[in-house]
Order: sequence, then structure tokens, then C-alpha cells
Amino acid sequence: MIYLSEWQHGDTVYYLAASKKGVCYFGNNERAVVMTWLGRHFNEDVLLGSPADAHNRKYMDDLTNYFNGSLTAFDWPFDLKGTPFQQLVWEQLLTVPYGRTLTYGDIAARLNNSKAVRAVGGAIGRNPVMVAIPCHRIIGRNGKLTGFSGGLDIKRQLLDIEGIAYHD
Repeated sequence: MIYLSEWQHGDTVYYLAASKKGVCYFGNNERAVVMTWLGRHFNEDVLLGSPADAHNRKYMDDLTNYFNGSLTAFDWPFDLKGTPFQQLVWEQLLTVPYGRTLTYGDIAARLNNSKAVRAVGGAIGRNPVMVAIPCHRIIGRNGKLTGFSGGLDIKRQLLDIEGIAYHD
């Protein structure tokens, strides 16, 4: 069973999905897109509404606290579907501390493959759990903001919450 909840911050609607193992999706795509993604990656029924919200309550409370500036680390279990390389990249993202940034090249170097910068970017772009797996903390080597699956406005908002300086 996948538990899918709608969560809103400001004008932005997000969807959070979790299995019994942990969070498998958090992002601001349209619900139809999320449902298609879940169908491709999980062969399980999707539960919506109050029962799903009850299952996901801790995660949604943590998100509220993060967006309000009172939570700096997530202690969530995850249920991630991706290639072995994507999994390695996502594990590296989890090591980037609140309020700090790394570059795509830094992540590639941590994987002992400095030539894999584009592949790292591709894996980061497929991160299914934005915010808690902090892909927003990865910037271009010149300090510029680069692509973000949730949109650059959301990336700016997340970096602002964490007090991270950037330039466009």
C-alpha cells in the first residue's frame, strides 16, 4: 500500500507518498503525474484521504517545521526506487548538511568519478524526495543556480530558508 497525501505551503501544493518502508515521493508535480510515477515504480494500491494523512502525519509535520525554519534535518526512512548509480548519488545528497552547498562536480568526486558530472546531474534530477533528500543544496560550480525538478523558484525558497547565498 502507498499512502498519498496532499500538503500545501503558501500557494504551492505538494504530494507526499510513503509505503510501509518509508517515504518514496515528495514533490510539487500534478497529482496525475505523481500517480503515473507511483504506478511505474510501485506495484501497489494507492490510498488517499484521511487514512493516508494519518500514516504520513509525522512527515507532513516535519515538512511544516522545515518550511517554518525550525527543523534542519529529517530522520525519515525511505523507500527509493532507482538505478544503483542513482541510489549512490542520493546517498551522497543526504550527507550535505543544512545550510551548506556542494557542486555536481563535488558529488562526482565523492563517487571517485570526476568525469560523471552530467550523470550526477541526471541522477539528482530524478531524486524522488525533494527537500528531505536535499538536491536543492547542489549548485553549479560557479555558484549559480541550476535546474531543479520543483522549479527554480522553489529552489530559491529552500535555499533562503537555510540561509544559503546564491546568484542567478
